[in-house]
Amino acid sequence: MNQSKLDWAHAWLGGVADKPSDDAKFIDQLKNELPVLPFLGLPFAEEMIAQLEEHESFLRGFKHMLLLGIGGSALGPRALQRAFAPGQDRPNYDGPCLWIADNVDPDWLENHLEKLVPEETVVVVISKSGGTIETMTQYLIVLPWLQKMLPDTWKDHLFMVTDTVKGPLREEVNKYGIRSMPVPDNLGGRYSVLSAVGMVPAVFMGMDWKGLLKGAMSVGRPLAQNPEALLDHPAWKLARWAYQMSEAGKSQVIYFCYIPSWATFGPWFCQLWAESLGKDGKGTQPIPATGVTDQHSLLQMFLDGPKDKICLFVSSPADKSILPIPAEVPAQWQYLSGQTFGDVLEAETIATRATLAEKDVPTVHLDMADSSAESAGKMMMLLEAATIFTGWLMGINPVDQPAVENGKKLARARLGMAGTEADAARLAAFTDIPSVNMEF
Repeated sequence: MNQSKLDWAHAWLGGVADKPSDDAKFIDQLKNELPVLPFLGLPFAEEMIAQLEEHESFLRGFKHMLLLGIGGSALGPRALQRAFAPGQDRPNYDGPCLWIADNVDPDWLENHLEKLVPEETVVVVISKSGGTIETMTQYLIVLPWLQKMLPDTWKDHLFMVTDTVKGPLREEVNKYGIRSMPVPDNLGGRYSVLSAVGMVPAVFMGMDWKGLLKGAMSVGRPLAQNPEALLDHPAWKLARWAYQMSEAGKSQVIYFCYIPSWATFGPWFCQLWAESLGKDGKGTQPIPATGVTDQHSLLQMFLDGPKDKICLFVSSPADKSILPIPAEVPAQWQYLSGQTFGDVLEAETIATRATLAEKDVPTVHLDMADSSAESAGKMMMLLEAATIFTGWLMGINPVDQPAVENGKKLARARLGMAGTEADAARLAAFTDIPSVNMEF
């Protein structure tokens, strides 16, 4: 397999220079924090692989998987599905179908419960704490549906991914003997795709999930095993670049993906970056973009809008072995004769990189060896580690999300949860303000 690379040729544009700094203190921070960064070395991987192999025939025995999860429990699985099991979105498909309930959408959930064949469906519930209100609400609705439709076998159509020892879902597992896999301790949702959170749906879809883990471990484990190598690791170099650009006023990070099948890694990256770094008035805003689609929508702003953007540009060699352009074409398109659709993608990819450089948009090129699951694992680990390190450089905690937790408290108060009176009073301060309406 060819090596993936970071290309720095156009990273330091727009008058921003790479400033030397003494980062040695972060080596000690990495040593101290490794126990609470389990995503980095994936120390649970071998045990998880053995468990997944035990569950594989069970999971692969279903036609449909209804996944109940939100945030990191949904964005990672969706990215993997679209990248490595895309048949569901293509004509005449008859393989395994993954349906992700990642929102509070009554119409969507009701429609799926009406249309799914329960005998062919496994319901996977993902919440480490078991306290995610959206997911638990879905479960409380789906459970009686299963019990009604499959009164004798409903427990055989459930799978829980949750905390090892505690929480409402673990209680359900223990009470009913439901199949389950753990979310390791200290593994937050946005860093969890390489755990059972992403791997259970990956096994169901039949993708190369072992290749994904292999790629991730090739990037993360050397650093987890030798923290002294931090300052020469590409994830640290990427973090230093992102941090210095933010200090120079570059407030937006574009994830521009020119591997079409990887488009949904954009939303996955945006949650990872935004939820980790948006704290204490700090952080940079991530923007997902797909090449070539967004050349015709967002690119104008990237090029001629405010000079506050940097770009992570992701591509791999285009497939030129299929879809040849006919030899006989109208005269104005004669230059395309004999080329392939892949040649067009390659030309658009290079042209956009060149245009970004001409417009002084600092860009690091993630030049992926190919679009395989192993390469995706490498990229995901690189970006997860770079996110953590960027947080350290900014002086913030990249593994919590206090502002998001505040909204959850207010929602529970609105629904009347006992013991939330103080939060209810805070919410009333908002709802008691009269609306100021303008009809249109």
